[in-house]
Amino acid sequence: MKTISASRPLLWLVLAIPGLWILYRWMSVPEKYGYGHAIGDSGDWAAWLLMLTLAVTPIRLMFRRRSFSTWLMRRRRDIGVASFAYAAGHTVIYIVNKAGIAAVFAEVSSPDMLAGWLAFALFVPLAATSNDMATRALKRTWKRLHRLVYPAAILTFLHWVLAAFDPATAYIHIAIITAIELVRVWLQWRQRVT
Repeated sequence: MKTISASRPLLWLVLAIPGLWILYRWMSVPEKYGYGHAIGDSGDWAAWLLMLTLAVTPIRLMFRRRSFSTWLMRRRRDIGVASFAYAAGHTVIYIVNKAGIAAVFAEVSSPDMLAGWLAFALFVPLAATSNDMATRALKRTWKRLHRLVYPAAILTFLHWVLAAFDPATAYIHIAIITAIELVRVWLQWRQRVT
C-alpha cells in the first residue's frame, strides 16, 4: 500500500484524468461541450489545484504527525506543477479559439486578460524550478522565488472574477483561499511565539 501511495506516476495519472476528460469531451462532442466548457473547466482545475497547493502548509502545521500531511508536503510541487499544466491548457484553449495571435494581442490589455497573462508569466518560473535539481541549485533563493505563488494566486483569482460570466463562484473560491491563507499566517505566528 505504501508503494502505491508513494508512486509519482500514479499521482500524475490521477492528476491528468480531468484534463484527459476535458480533451475527450471537447473533441468527441464539441456541439455539447464547446469552448466555454473547456475553457471554464481547465481554469477551474488550475485554480483548485493551486488552492490545494497553498493549503498544504496550513495542513502540515495543523496535522504535523499525520501521514497524509507528510504525503501532501512531499507531493506539493507535483500538485503545483499540475496546476500550472491546467493553466497552460487553459491558455492553449484560449489561443486556439482566437485562431490567430493578432486576436490574442488585441485583448491582452483588457483587465481580465492582463491579470491572466501576468499570473501565467509568474507561474512559468515556478513550474520550471519545481524539481529537485533546481531546488539544489538555487538553495535559499528557491524559497524566495517560490513566494511568487502568492501574487500569482491573487492575479489568478482576479482574472477569474473579471473574466467570468457569473463571478459568484470566483468570489466563493476567493473566500476559501483567503481563509486558507489566514489560517496559515495564524499558525506560523503561533509557532513563532511558542
